Amino acid sequence: MTDVQTAPAPEGSTTKPKRRINLGFDKYSGLYVWGLLVVIFALWIPDLFLQVSTFKQVLTFQAIAAIVALGVIMPIAAGAFDLTIAGTLTVSVCFTAWALNSHHGIVFAAGGSLILGVIVGLANSLVVVKLKVDSFIGTLGMSSILIAVAYMITDSSQIVLSTGGYAPFFEFARTEIFGLPRSVYYAAGIALFFWWILEYTPGGRYLYAVGGNPVASRLAGVRVARVITIAFITSGVTSAFAGIVYLSTIGTATPDSGSGYLLPAFSAVFLGATQIRPGRVNVLGTLVAIFLLATGVTGLQLAGAPSYVTQLFNGAALIIAVALASRTARRQG
Repeated sequence: MTDVQTAPAPEGSTTKPKRRINLGFDKYSGLYVWGLLVVIFALWIPDLFLQVSTFKQVLTFQAIAAIVALGVIMPIAAGAFDLTIAGTLTVSVCFTAWALNSHHGIVFAAGGSLILGVIVGLANSLVVVKLKVDSFIGTLGMSSILIAVAYMITDSSQIVLSTGGYAPFFEFARTEIFGLPRSVYYAAGIALFFWWILEYTPGGRYLYAVGGNPVASRLAGVRVARVITIAFITSGVTSAFAGIVYLSTIGTATPDSGSGYLLPAFSAVFLGATQIRPGRVNVLGTLVAIFLLATGVTGLQLAGAPSYVTQLFNGAALIIAVALASRTARRQG
């Protein structure tokens, strides 16, 4: 992380070149800020913050946010926005809860939710690729439709699963391994898989190429429409899976279950684009951003900040993240 660089001496000079220390602020500033937040809250509220239960809680509840954010990386890498992630998560939660309460079985409930994720991805690609609607506007409209579907599934009410009747389903996300619930390992597995795709496969190179210049990619033989479609489907399935994990963790479905995940996901992805691989969205940077934001929000809440601090913090983080990402992109040219 720490590099020593040598500045070239002027021509004809007899003085030794100056050595500059590069601490990696351009790539790892998020890690520095994260560490600073940990130190601040550790000194401010040590009795509340420096608890194993606090870090376990952050990991548990941010696992779902991480899964959602990882899914949205794919369309953004391809140059498209997917604002349906929260709606897809909500429909997944509501459908799974309805199917379980209707005694259709876990396989039908979970499998149906993943299929719904595929359908949402295909619908998004139809609107954006075939109908040529801007991805921001198209997926925003689709998101509203999904919320309406969630209200229809739940009949505008809350669906509560009883712990005793659905023990195997609750074990899917709640069972602990080495002190952490399975949901954390699901997020880690998805992160590892997406990191491998983006960094080491032709599919990842196609995504970045399409996001960087779709016209040049098309002229180079890349099937741009197919790449964007696959990105939307991946985002839809990942969000639907996050919905299954959410229901297994919380046990309750409401028509606004996913409303709190849209802003943190985009904040994390754009802030992550300024980390590790500055100038482009990436998995490792997104994970750093997710837990940086979570640490800030959790610390403020433990310190007694009002409930609206979460929305305030995430909104400000999104603005700052987009500004930093745009600045990085301009610097790189």
